[in-house]
Amino acid sequence: MGSTGTVLRELRGAQKTAKGVSLYSRYVNRPAGRVLAAGAFRVGLSPNQVTSVSAVFTFAGIASVALVRPSWGLAAVVYAALVVGFAFDSADGQLARLTGRGGPDGEWLDHVVDCAKMILVHTAVLISFHRFFELPGEGWLLLPLGFLFVAVLTFCAGLLREQLGKAAARPAPPGSATAPVSRVRAVALLPADYGVFCLVFLLLGDEAAFRVGYAVLALVHALFLVAFLVKWFRELKALRAAG
Repeated sequence: MGSTGTVLRELRGAQKTAKGVSLYSRYVNRPAGRVLAAGAFRVGLSPNQVTSVSAVFTFAGIASVALVRPSWGLAAVVYAALVVGFAFDSADGQLARLTGRGGPDGEWLDHVVDCAKMILVHTAVLISFHRFFELPGEGWLLLPLGFLFVAVLTFCAGLLREQLGKAAARPAPPGSATAPVSRVRAVALLPADYGVFCLVFLLLGDEAAFRVGYAVLALVHALFLVAFLVKWFRELKALRAAG
């Protein structure tokens, strides 16, 4: 491939479907990842190396939450690190599809990093609560643990839904129409998007605002988990009946 513009055009043609993707991922994270993927391609990075770069940014931001006293400066640094890490998380898959260098090892590494990220980010909040926050009561320490449970269960259940669905689904007949992408659904999924979740760390300069924002997101994610579990169970049950 030639210029960066050519690479970007090729990457646009190698995008995953926008079905079931929130507006943030579709219009912010994926385009940012596309630019990073083009840069990674130009300097000769592999998809797994891009995943490693994503992990460095993400884990550096998470470690800062646990180790540094909250401030507005920390808020900006943590948010930037998490958002850049998330964009690189999109770039690795785009680069893999562009170059054809993807494989089970890369998919495995990507999921391991994602799982570690979900566990560590809420663990870091718990540590920060314990070390730096003047909490109204010790019960607040249970909040990150609850959010952690919701995040990991959503991740694992969603991954199982995807894999079991692939195994049970029949191939679509040739020429069959695909369901159109729903903009309403893309808007509705915004609160559950990791990129939107990262916004709460911009409140780290104000302990009360961060606690409230984090608690609201925990509640929203718990409600989404219930809705997802019901939806995924019904879909798998329907696949069994169809088979």
